[in-house]
Amino acid sequence: MRKGVMVVLACMLIVLTLSVNVSCNKSPATETISFDKKDVKVIAHRGLSGLEVENTDSAFIVAGAHSYYGIETDLRRTADGKFVICHDDTLYRLSGQNVAIESTALNELLSIPLYDKNTETPGEERLTTLDSYIEICKRYDKQAILELKSNFTEEEIVRIVEIINAHDYIDKVTFISFGYDNLLYVRKVLPNHSVQYLFSTLSNKIVDMLIRDKIDVAINHKDLTQKALKKFHDAGLKVNCWTVDEKADAEKLANWGVDYITTNILE
Repeated sequence: MRKGVMVVLACMLIVLTLSVNVSCNKSPATETISFDKKDVKVIAHRGLSGLEVENTDSAFIVAGAHSYYGIETDLRRTADGKFVICHDDTLYRLSGQNVAIESTALNELLSIPLYDKNTETPGEERLTTLDSYIEICKRYDKQAILELKSNFTEEEIVRIVEIINAHDYIDKVTFISFGYDNLLYVRKVLPNHSVQYLFSTLSNKIVDMLIRDKIDVAINHKDLTQKALKKFHDAGLKVNCWTVDEKADAEKLANWGVDYITTNILE
């Protein structure tokens, strides 16, 4: 009897171990996850970053081939006064090289190999440029959701707009930023243009500021309430929720009636 119990326990331990190994070694995503989006416009975060290396031409092209309304990306200045697409302020997470974006010239940044998706092995992907991003958005007729990461000057905003205008695509660009001055500069250069203020924590001060300045909302989805959503909508503001990767969360927000959902993998 005792021997039988030991055998059963041993078998249970093997099954448990196998379950843990399977859960810890999930295969990378190979396709998007569909959800009932109602009338929500869905935005691919840093391109289709759930499948491709974030903020690369490949991520933008794959997003373009899907049903997304828009493709989001991040823009920073470089040491030589140019602009590069990158979320972080260094390349350490993406390449293992602790290279500061704003202290490095554009051509050097574009030469650094990025890790392949879900590995720490340098591959073929590289950072890309504003020109390339806009060209891809235009090729696939996607709204360009351009996050201004650096604290740009008004003169730099003018140059960014000029680059986009060279592609005849400014009407299909929405500027978003955690830096409120960036958005005010955009509005100074392009009055009434589509801009969204990024923030994580809802407060009455932010609500009143956005309503006063008629600036749309880009909020961490976990902090949005139905009451706040109604107040924004009643003021004529659109609401973008980021970054939503769980189907249940996305469908809840769609049922609430948010305008946009930004996601790494949902579609």
